[in-house]
Amino acid sequence: MLPQLRGRVLNQLMTTPHLPAAIQQTISVLPSLAALEPHALEKLGQAAHLINAPKGHTIFRPGSSCENYIIVLSGTVRTFVSSESGREIVLYRIEGGQTCILTTSCLMTNSNYDTEAVAETDVTALSLPRAMFLELLGTSQKFRHLAFNTFSERLHELVILINEISFGHLDTRLATYLITKANGNIIKATHQSIAMELGSAREAVSRLLKDFERKGLVELDRGRIIITQRTELENYQKK
Repeated sequence: MLPQLRGRVLNQLMTTPHLPAAIQQTISVLPSLAALEPHALEKLGQAAHLINAPKGHTIFRPGSSCENYIIVLSGTVRTFVSSESGREIVLYRIEGGQTCILTTSCLMTNSNYDTEAVAETDVTALSLPRAMFLELLGTSQKFRHLAFNTFSERLHELVILINEISFGHLDTRLATYLITKANGNIIKATHQSIAMELGSAREAVSRLLKDFERKGLVELDRGRIIITQRTELENYQKK
């Protein structure tokens, strides 16, 4: 957190000592929340509460009603769509200080979810009932700006994903995935999990990985992939 922003957050907390612990915890991961008008912070504190979801818990699924605006405080939620054949495409992940754009959309249109979200890790989040979310949108300019700003940022990421799936070549996307996900030169992932990330079939990913191995770019091992020619793989992703 920038020193100036940290100072503003601390000043806000000092001038509003009545803020519930849940709101103070949220401000610690989403500092811009501290800039809300006093009446908005008060209403937020009265209506919002913390929720916890264990790893593997389904947050929502297609057809579920959308009742709460969620701000993730810790942990990771994976949002995805599935085909009838079981193929999955990961839309995005929600981490500390982030919100779900599909939840925002469903809340504003009073519609049900048509995607699925699962806790990849243990998750703690702030939950704000729909009625209060809509009230704050109408009465708090700063809350409205915060909600729409985070919405637009995630929407931009989603558009990039759609473009990659629609127009990107799988081989170059796979090379980019390996480079960006590597810890050192090791990627701990199965062929199936990579296929889910790239919105492709496991067979297609396995075929390309074996081709990369034949070219000497990677070495395949059980549950992990080792990059053996990083420079060549980086050049490959630029093709």
